[in-house]
Amino acid sequence: MLCACSGEQFKFEEVPQSPESLATRDFSASGLSSRTGDWESKFEDSQVDDVESTLKEALSLNYEEARALLGRLEFQRGNFDAALHVFQGINIRSITPRMTEAIAGRTRQRKGRAKSENLQVGVMSMHSVSLLLEAILLKAKSLEALGCSKDAAKECRIILDTVESALPNGMPKGIGEDCKLQDVFHKALELLPKLWNQAGFLDEAIVAYRRALTKTWNLDPQKLAGIQKDLAVILLHGGVEASLPPQLQIWGSNTAKNNMEEALLLLVILMRKMASEEIVWDPEIMDHLSFALSISGKFEFLADHYEQVLPGVYRRAERWYFLALCYSAAGKDEVALNLLKKVSGPSESKHEPHLPSLLLGAKLCSQYPQHATLGLDFARRAIHVTNHRNKHLMWRAHQLLGVCYGVAARVSVSDSQRFFLQNESLKSLCETAMIESEDPELMFSLGLENAMQRNLNAALENARKYSDVTGGSSVRGWKLLALVVSAEQRFEDAETIVDLALDECGRGSQLELLRLKAVLQVAQEQPRHAIETYRSLLALIQAQRELQTDNFDSEKIQVVADADLEMEAWQDLANIYTKHGSWPNAEMCANKSKSIKFYSPKSWHATGMLFEAQFLYKEALVAFSLSLSIEPDYVPSMVSTASVLRKLGRKSLPIARSFLMNALRLEPTNHEAWLILGFVSKMEGSLDQAADFFQAAHELQQSAPVQNFV
Repeated sequence: MLCACSGEQFKFEEVPQSPESLATRDFSASGLSSRTGDWESKFEDSQVDDVESTLKEALSLNYEEARALLGRLEFQRGNFDAALHVFQGINIRSITPRMTEAIAGRTRQRKGRAKSENLQVGVMSMHSVSLLLEAILLKAKSLEALGCSKDAAKECRIILDTVESALPNGMPKGIGEDCKLQDVFHKALELLPKLWNQAGFLDEAIVAYRRALTKTWNLDPQKLAGIQKDLAVILLHGGVEASLPPQLQIWGSNTAKNNMEEALLLLVILMRKMASEEIVWDPEIMDHLSFALSISGKFEFLADHYEQVLPGVYRRAERWYFLALCYSAAGKDEVALNLLKKVSGPSESKHEPHLPSLLLGAKLCSQYPQHATLGLDFARRAIHVTNHRNKHLMWRAHQLLGVCYGVAARVSVSDSQRFFLQNESLKSLCETAMIESEDPELMFSLGLENAMQRNLNAALENARKYSDVTGGSSVRGWKLLALVVSAEQRFEDAETIVDLALDECGRGSQLELLRLKAVLQVAQEQPRHAIETYRSLLALIQAQRELQTDNFDSEKIQVVADADLEMEAWQDLANIYTKHGSWPNAEMCANKSKSIKFYSPKSWHATGMLFEAQFLYKEALVAFSLSLSIEPDYVPSMVSTASVLRKLGRKSLPIARSFLMNALRLEPTNHEAWLILGFVSKMEGSLDQAADFFQAAHELQQSAPVQNFV
């Protein structure tokens, strides 16, 4: 009967003598599968019973072992329904205590005894245990193949419960030398969390992953790393918060408090394993670590890990680019620019230019006037590298070129050069707009450059387009729109725009908008309303600071109070009180400003304005001098110094003119500088020249925003 079922004629050399004889013969998966070529795809129930009976008689197998063999044969042929039908005939509940006893007994007797002494009457052999555990595993895989992941997970968990109850301290070494127990258990460890994940029970999946990692199970380092990575991924992206249970909080206060911390710990461990070459390089681990550290704001820590990556994984240009991204995100743009300069250095002259580094360099330089010339070089090289092969990157490079032209124009010493750079800026941006007219970044750049050049109609149109494209979610878009409207001297409309922005934008974006609203109220000569707005602003900053101090839960909103904005609010209040002659309040606000940042040109400028209003001109000059010593190119203090010098008499007029000319070199559209220059010229007797200066001041004032555009 056995020979007929197997489709092959063979003889037993000797009749098995014990119930465990099944385990002592070679019934490996490969051996059995080679004898199943002519089997029917499915058995009828009667055929299964006949084969079971024959196997029992021929091999002296017990009922469960015979079922385990038959089920394995059906599973190997892909007949999962038939395999499941066979496996369901095994009474797992009745055999698990015997398997647990056999595993525990084998572990106790491993040392100091010969193999023949380990066999006890009525105790299942380890090979029989392995066969039955494999049957449970194949049953789980059959259920998985049939789409019953939850039931499959329950079956798979039986294997873990059985072995873990026998080996509560983990699996001893060498237990898998002469049986498949360890191999089957390892497969179950890997399979169980995946089954729970497929079934949608993420909490159970996380428990299963932790179960595999909390004890020594002799897992291969690569398999162990795979489990650690999978747990980190589900903690990061699963959307289910699963804090560590008390029994796993072994480090006290240093224990991971949430999903993010646990995932970061796992990923850092994996990175160290890769750095020591304990496991092979896996780029996904670096990707997940980058994501986790980025959303946690730990950019410098991420840069450290990029520096630890072994040579050869990334090209030098790529490594410098990743490091520059990290340091830029951490607010260290100078460090990022120094790294990006290496990409265009002599060491990379023989390699193809790294386009992303060139674009990032141009973008960073566009934010700093002192680096505008370097930004032009980055942008031009990027345009050359694209060579019209990549349309998106090509017009992005042209956009950055236009922005850098505009930034360079603002720091240009020569009027003719400034005029040339401004024209080139608008030319480059307009040409880019003809290629890609719906890009929000391009719309904002065009709006800002037109606003800087006082092309208010074009700036207003670009600002509107930008707000439409972004759906009103961008604070800087609302701010630009309000400033352009204020430059048209429509302060009430600008305040309405700010109110709309406060309703549309999130709570964390309200600080800048509240200050702009207060400035607009000052422009409308509503000091009481402005003071109330500043009080709301300062209260919100204080509340956010307290939230930051008391809140250590990364799941809650973390808002960092902007110290510079708080300082500027106190400065604005000092100016309001100064204008209305409230000296004690003005002095208190100025001191508050200096207490936040003592070496701030703005704070000392506000103090100088207070002294000037009280006709304390010498003290005012000292304050303005301190402001300029901190920042020599601070235009408001230059203008105020000239204003005080003008009041001191005709002998100081040449010095005042020098300050004003220097201020206009840095900021040609400063109407206050033109106005005071007109007074200076009038006092010098140059009436025609004074008239021209007054005319320029009037025209510029008619298009001046309440705050600088940048």
